[in-house]
Amino acid sequence: MSASKLPDGVAISAPTNPAYDAILTTDALAFVAKLHRAFESRRQDVLVARNERTRRLDAGEKPDFLAATASVRDADWRIAALPPALVRRRVEITGPVDRKMIINAFNSGADSYMADFEDANTPNWDNQIQGQINLRDAIRRTITLEQAGKTYRLNDTVAVLQVRPRGWHLDEKHMTVDGQRVSGGLFDFGLFLFHNARELLARGAGPYFYLPKMESHLEARLWNDVFVLAQDELGLPRGTIKATVLVETILAAFEMDEILFELREHSAGLNAGRWDYIFSAIKKFKVDRDFCLADRGQITMNVPFMRAYALLLLKTCHRRGAPAIGGMSALIPIKNDPEKNAKAMEGIRADKRRDATDGYDGGWVAHPGLVASAMEEFVAVLGNRPNQIDKTREDVQVTASDLLNFKPETPITEAGLRNNINVGIHYLGAWLSGSGAVPIHNLMEDAATAEISRSQVWQWIQSPKGVLDDGRKVDAAMVRAIIGEELVRVQDTGAEGQFEKAAEIFEHMATGAEFTEFLTLPLYEALS
Repeated sequence: MSASKLPDGVAISAPTNPAYDAILTTDALAFVAKLHRAFESRRQDVLVARNERTRRLDAGEKPDFLAATASVRDADWRIAALPPALVRRRVEITGPVDRKMIINAFNSGADSYMADFEDANTPNWDNQIQGQINLRDAIRRTITLEQAGKTYRLNDTVAVLQVRPRGWHLDEKHMTVDGQRVSGGLFDFGLFLFHNARELLARGAGPYFYLPKMESHLEARLWNDVFVLAQDELGLPRGTIKATVLVETILAAFEMDEILFELREHSAGLNAGRWDYIFSAIKKFKVDRDFCLADRGQITMNVPFMRAYALLLLKTCHRRGAPAIGGMSALIPIKNDPEKNAKAMEGIRADKRRDATDGYDGGWVAHPGLVASAMEEFVAVLGNRPNQIDKTREDVQVTASDLLNFKPETPITEAGLRNNINVGIHYLGAWLSGSGAVPIHNLMEDAATAEISRSQVWQWIQSPKGVLDDGRKVDAAMVRAIIGEELVRVQDTGAEGQFEKAAEIFEHMATGAEFTEFLTLPLYEALS
């Protein structure tokens, strides 16, 4: 796009082409700029508030339900009625916004597809803009792909689209307004809404979103105000936008009622984002000498703090007439090994069976090959009903202590340490090369699971409880030695990625004195 076509105060510092220009129109960029000017100072306030809360937690403060908002929790209110397209969400498939994934996800048989500009996506310029192009074409049903002699196109019946923009902490460095970088989330949201809201409505759906990484109801209030302004600017009725909030921080778990209340006109419920939730617990209690979680593989949905969180989310949602959506099992189909594949598929079934039996209205999968199995488990409980919001779970009573019951602490094993390091190097190397969702050791890894890997290693080094089951203390020297060995193993797989650079970054993050808030922050600066 030529500088003469840019709105006043807007600059784009990345290459464009005619295809990109169709997304980066003058009016669309002006819309994003308006959102930026209206809300950037409040976004910065949110980030400052996060840092201040972190300092208090580091000093020993414990989270609790907010006394100031007790009236919201105690009052009898419900979210606005759901649109027909969001009433049935038994299985939702998630994945990045590349063209093949989009077509396969829409065609997968899932009720809904969450197109991910965040954790499953490397946010380089090409991925962000090409992803917008891909979604625009998919909504208009013009998307096709020719690859390896095969033609991909949409089926007659496809999943309902939901879009996850980036979180409040991430910038879009290639667009500035009045010399300031814009919010990555507002960039993703604004471009998508501007180009597609009316087309979606005309086709019987609407602009539906997933909102990540929130830590308080004030962050939900900010999104709600964004929605109100955006709808007014585009002439859309209030409440047209619907959004599901990922409860993937431990602080948000104490404010789920309040988050639903802030978004009640625009709410489509909550989702139990389990992997980021585990990472959040490690991050928020990283310097607490009494906190130390066992190997990642031991932290299942049945351990005390995860079970409490999942049941409280379910009860909270259904009390407010909101969908409760279960999180992601990272298992994926395993080719060429029927025995391992059967075990993985039973793991998926057990995960969805537990969610459905508990009362969840749906759950996530990461691969089209898992949709049918997950669907069977929900249909076995729901039958022909689209959801089970009427299952209110009055029997569930969760306290602050339950949410903070961080068990198990053992075992911490050398195999678990090596797995964290191996996954971290492998994922970071792939991310730097442009892939944000990567199958590793028969699991689908994204930024959330990589965050667990690197934060656990850092915390095991720092904590006096970071001791292997054979008695050895995890320390920086041990980690550096294993990084060298696991780098070779990753390289020997033949996978593509910038693995040597990834190993250097992982070592810095895992052994440095300071904890990096999000691994994607320094990684993003390394992208062109």
